[in-house]
Amino acid sequence: MQFSHTVLASTDSNAFASVRERTTTRDERFALGRSLREKVPISALGVWNATQARPDPIDLINESHEGRVDDLVPIRVGRMVSSPYGFYRGTAVVMASDVAALPITGIMPVICGDSHLGNFGFYRSPEGEQVIDLNDFDEAHPGAWEWDLRRLAAAVWVAGRENGYGEDDIAEAVHACVMAYRDEVDLLAHMPLMARSYNRLDIERLHETATEKDLRDEIKRAGKVARKRTSDRALPRFTDESDGRRRIVEEPPLIRSVTGDEYEQLAEGLDAYLDTLAPHWRRVVAGYTLIDIAHKVVGVGSVGLRAYVALLEGSSPDDVLFLQLKQARRSVLARYVHGDNAWHAHQGQRVVEYQQALQTVSDPLLGWTEVDGRQYYVRQFRNMKGTIPLDGLTATALADYAGIVGHLLAKGHARTSGASMIAGYLGKGEKAAKAFSRFARLYADQTEADHAALVTAARNGRVPIADGALAAMGSAFRPGG
Repeated sequence: MQFSHTVLASTDSNAFASVRERTTTRDERFALGRSLREKVPISALGVWNATQARPDPIDLINESHEGRVDDLVPIRVGRMVSSPYGFYRGTAVVMASDVAALPITGIMPVICGDSHLGNFGFYRSPEGEQVIDLNDFDEAHPGAWEWDLRRLAAAVWVAGRENGYGEDDIAEAVHACVMAYRDEVDLLAHMPLMARSYNRLDIERLHETATEKDLRDEIKRAGKVARKRTSDRALPRFTDESDGRRRIVEEPPLIRSVTGDEYEQLAEGLDAYLDTLAPHWRRVVAGYTLIDIAHKVVGVGSVGLRAYVALLEGSSPDDVLFLQLKQARRSVLARYVHGDNAWHAHQGQRVVEYQQALQTVSDPLLGWTEVDGRQYYVRQFRNMKGTIPLDGLTATALADYAGIVGHLLAKGHARTSGASMIAGYLGKGEKAAKAFSRFARLYADQTEADHAALVTAARNGRVPIADGALAAMGSAFRPGG
């Protein structure tokens, strides 16, 4: 179903005004946002009810498997049946279908499209500082801001249940998340456009922002681990040397060597990727020599799509760079925004440009390419990346962290379009926090039911699953990554 509501703010380049034209004033946009409550009351954001018209989630999952590597689909299903949160991480396609059928305000910034808790994390800025922000953009696309906030709020509820917290504690965490989103989008809406574009959260400010000692300790620990995740430190973990040549170590089926025509096509694709970089970084990367390429399975939602790690060597054996190529397909949101129309000619370029739109600072080696008719985006494989493990948090620490990610989500939305209208719509009260909390609880129930349906489908052979995955259900909860 494609939504039929009027789009009031979009980042379509054709919608940008000329600098010679007077844009709508901030006060007018606030007022327009407030007026949207008449069309879509804030209470409507708390509604969820699976109707008979709802597509079967198993059908949507199987549809999303089309075009993936057949041998890897059972691994993906195995990761999704591991827990309701594992299911949630891998089913952006299901939630996109669900939220697209709900009322929306029509305010359409660029959104992440998959804003669950594991898709916020650390990475290194071009200046070498460790920052935290949204860090997964495979589904990024212009869309309703409510879609992102619904997905984040429900993720908090699903994760809270998986950690064994009480419903009241989880409700407080979701409330903190939405209130932080409300406050941050209001703050940024009152800032000049250029000033809000520089707003960012580095690890020192993050540590100061956290009020719970448990969260501060976890930030310190996770940040220290992430700082060690660099190309040079990855060298002994992922490679060995034989006959004078360093190669990526195979770990079938998760890491497999690439040879022959596939290798040559990927090498040509990396050459073409250089043309998508800024001139300085093009010169830097061009100073490295390609040594080896391997297919490497990553994440949950991405399992089965083509993903490669390329090892490059500089002027000495210890000067190395790992690049990751990830296959990019049309965002799961696109059909609900544009129907069957193909708005983006290159899906890798879409991922890169929307990542740069949502993040305050981004990996300078982001680029895109095409290999054998498939589109990819390229980034650094090891770049101080890491996440805060949710299973190490207390209920109060989760609420503290939920506020931080709500802040980060608002920052991303406000950088693109519609901040004043969103702020005007949300207002100063707690109605939105209560509404999203109500939705999150109901959708957590739905997620658990859908997860149970997937387990049944795996047992019945309706979906393929890796050997032993069903028996391993209930193992340790690790929602990050």
